[in-house]
Amino acid sequence: MSSEVRHRVDRDRGYPLVRITGVLDDDTAAPIRTALLAVLATQPEALVVDVADLRVSRAAAVAVLREIREETRDWPGSHLMLCDPAGASAWHDTGWPVWPDPAGAIAALGPPTADHRAGLDLDPVAGAARAAREMVTEACGRWERPGLAGNACIVATELVNNVVAHAGTPMRVLLALHGATMSVAVRDGSPVLPRFTGPVPVTSYGGRGLLLIDAVSARWGHLALTDGKVVWARLEGA
Repeated sequence: MSSEVRHRVDRDRGYPLVRITGVLDDDTAAPIRTALLAVLATQPEALVVDVADLRVSRAAAVAVLREIREETRDWPGSHLMLCDPAGASAWHDTGWPVWPDPAGAIAALGPPTADHRAGLDLDPVAGAARAAREMVTEACGRWERPGLAGNACIVATELVNNVVAHAGTPMRVLLALHGATMSVAVRDGSPVLPRFTGPVPVTSYGGRGLLLIDAVSARWGHLALTDGKVVWARLEGA
C-alpha cells in the first residue's frame, strides 16, 4: 500500500507556514518537494515548515529536505525553518534549523520586512519588458536604491524577453530587497531551463541575454518547478 502525505499552507502568520502530515518515504518525497518549491517560488522572506505530524518511515528520505536547502541556497532571501516538538534528531542531516513549534520559529524570524517585495504579472507580448522596467525603476526609487536600477532593468529586460521569445507563457516578475542587495526573478510556465555556455561569437545572432545577466549580477540561477521555472539574479549595490 502506498504512503500518503498532505500539506496545508497558512499565509496568515507573516510568513508562509506549511504543515505536512503523513509518512515521509521514497514515494512521498517528491510530492513534498513539489509542495515546498511551489511556495518558495513566490519568493517569501522565509518559509516555516511544521513536520510535527510527519512520520519518517525511511531515514534516507529526509534527504529531500537537504536537497531543497541546497537547491535554494542562493534563491534570494528565503530563510528555511523546520518545526518539530520531538526535537532535531530526525532532521539533523537536512541542514534546516529546527524549532519546537511554529510560534517560536516565527518569533525568531521577527516581523517581516515591510514593502520590500514587488510583483507584476505579464503576458508574453511586445511591451512586456518595458512594463517590467517601469516596475523596477519605481521600486528602486521607492526603496531608495537608485544605484541598482540600471542593472536591475537590464536583468528584467533580458529575463522577460527570454520568456516572450522562447517560453511564450504568462509570467510573473518578482523583485525583492535584501539590505544592500536586490533580486530580480521571472517565473514562467516553460520547463526548459536556461543554458549558459559563456561568451558568444560577435557574428552570432542572439544568445547574449544570459551573458548580460552574468555580467551585471553577483550570481544568478534557476528554480525548476513542476509547472515551469523561476530564473533569478542577485544584484549588489554600488
